[in-house]
Amino acid sequence: MKVTFWGVRGSIPSPGPETVRYGGNTSCVSITTLEDDLLILDSGTGIVGLGRQILRGAFGRGQGKAAMLLSHAHWDHIQGFPFFGPVFVPGNRFAVFGHARSSNMLESILEGQVNPHFSPLQTMKNLGAAFDLVPITSDGQKYSYEHVSISACRNPHGHATCLAYRIEQHGRAVVYAPDVGYPPSGPSDAAIDLYRGADLLIHDATYTPEDRQRRIGRGYASFADAATAALRAGVRRLALFHFDQDYTDDQVDDCWRRCRAMLDAEGGRGIELIAAREGLTVDV
Repeated sequence: MKVTFWGVRGSIPSPGPETVRYGGNTSCVSITTLEDDLLILDSGTGIVGLGRQILRGAFGRGQGKAAMLLSHAHWDHIQGFPFFGPVFVPGNRFAVFGHARSSNMLESILEGQVNPHFSPLQTMKNLGAAFDLVPITSDGQKYSYEHVSISACRNPHGHATCLAYRIEQHGRAVVYAPDVGYPPSGPSDAAIDLYRGADLLIHDATYTPEDRQRRIGRGYASFADAATAALRAGVRRLALFHFDQDYTDDQVDDCWRRCRAMLDAEGGRGIELIAAREGLTVDV
């Protein structure tokens, strides 16, 4: 599997000279399998660049299909959806997974992004592509999409719930765990089970531990929380992700250094550590 980062920031886009190395777009990650199946993790503003790229191929001809895995409905994870070029091309098809009690609830989340109060699109019926909605209602249930297996668990995110996803193919596993506000006891057993042994864990690292203490209740993790989860779950690689919109590239560099030192000090020297950045592709 090839994992590509298209947006790695949280809350709002943060363009500018101090964020140019890691990028200023909000959350979006793509996974391309050996069989060329495409999975899209969240649809923050990073999805716009992904859309431009894939329109050069089958999606530009109305022959594309992909799975879109939504972690939750906060704006920084769905605000790019109305600007994602492939959804305007008739013939394209998307399976949309998300936390909802029903497909109607999931549809209402997407409709909200093209509501006439916010968008000239007015309704999803004006989009050319077809959508198959897959509500995720319980932890641990396995879903199949093309040649991959998908499972999920619910993580706390302030007063909301955020899904973490595990994508498996040919004995390899990628886990995507954004926007996590663990309690003082740390990740739940269900979360650790989902993360366990992952070849790549993409984990929320919005804050430093000090900033997280000052912002308790916002529902985000620090790089130290990410390191703790990686150590407990025995993952091979950890990618820090969803950086605070106010952090400069130099501050993200410092988070990586401090996280690396923490892993080394606590028995995690064998864990490869990555600070996610726009345009980075990781082979899994």
